[in-house]
Amino acid sequence: MTIRKTFENREKSFMSPAGCLSAESKGRLIKENPCPIRTSFQVDRDRIVYSHAFRRLKYKTQVFLSPLGDFYRTRLTHTLEVSQISRTIARAMFLNEDLTEAIALGHDIGHPPFGHSGENCLQEIYSPDFSHNKQGLRLIDLLENNGKGLNLTHEVRDGILKHSKGYGKVISSDPAETASTLEGRIVRIGDIMAYLNHDLDDAIKSGVIKESQVPESCKKVLGRSHSERATTMVKDLVFSSHILNGEMHLQVSDDVSTAMKELRKFLYDKVYRSERVHGEFVKSKKILSELYSYFLENQEELLKRLKNMDLQVTNKNRPIEKMACDLISSMTDRYALYLYKKIFFPSFLV
Repeated sequence: MTIRKTFENREKSFMSPAGCLSAESKGRLIKENPCPIRTSFQVDRDRIVYSHAFRRLKYKTQVFLSPLGDFYRTRLTHTLEVSQISRTIARAMFLNEDLTEAIALGHDIGHPPFGHSGENCLQEIYSPDFSHNKQGLRLIDLLENNGKGLNLTHEVRDGILKHSKGYGKVISSDPAETASTLEGRIVRIGDIMAYLNHDLDDAIKSGVIKESQVPESCKKVLGRSHSERATTMVKDLVFSSHILNGEMHLQVSDDVSTAMKELRKFLYDKVYRSERVHGEFVKSKKILSELYSYFLENQEELLKRLKNMDLQVTNKNRPIEKMACDLISSMTDRYALYLYKKIFFPSFLV
């Protein structure tokens, strides 16, 4: 018996019937021999962590543009917090922690630079259908590993594709938006739990808002510190969820759900749309728009930059607009700023 088989049998001995067993994965796009040590979802987790796209999250904006302060979250630290919260929930509900972790670590892998401003910009200049979750799947399937892709399992790919909620419901009832596994649905909820907490924390540290401005009703229900709020949300989900007709239904109580919605609205109104944050993102949209136009007119330079970033460039049928989108969406904040300066700023002779 292999070590992997031992782990798969252990999963069967303690996991909830609602969980997704590694041994029962629907498999990969391209069939491959299983690892003798790691389960399929453990392999997926490792492939994501070692990918180029994952490392680039370190220099991508969460809320504050190209943050230099030591305490502000980046897209990478956000991802790690989502992973921690989601794994805690999965463990408490006896679900598959490895699957949950793999989805959480990969959920924002396709996010463009400059946060949601970058995503909005690509929707305007490239396609209204652009989304970071679809781009994440494109990276995983087609662009990473010199065009070979990461060949992840169906369950991880599905969870990454369906994690995004925008301003929609925390727990969606729409099958088109709902991950096929409970683990994937947990990451969707863990994502909002993470950003409600750390975006509020960063906004207060930066001076965009004052702690006294946070609605008292939210503090009363969720708590007054990052730790208290996270604990309240996680415990409420774990103890409010229930089994009905043999199926696990994720749920949060009415009080916590109302407080989370109110806190999210507060963040949108007072932080994301604030003059200070919005003003910086207006500048970032100009940067990405002009870079996009430049690369459409300079295909050799586009191909060179794609190669430098180890993005797949062998597909001869890939439209230049799609290649430019792949490049722009893969950039970090600082790389976009560097390229903009290099291309558009004059060079002075000394």
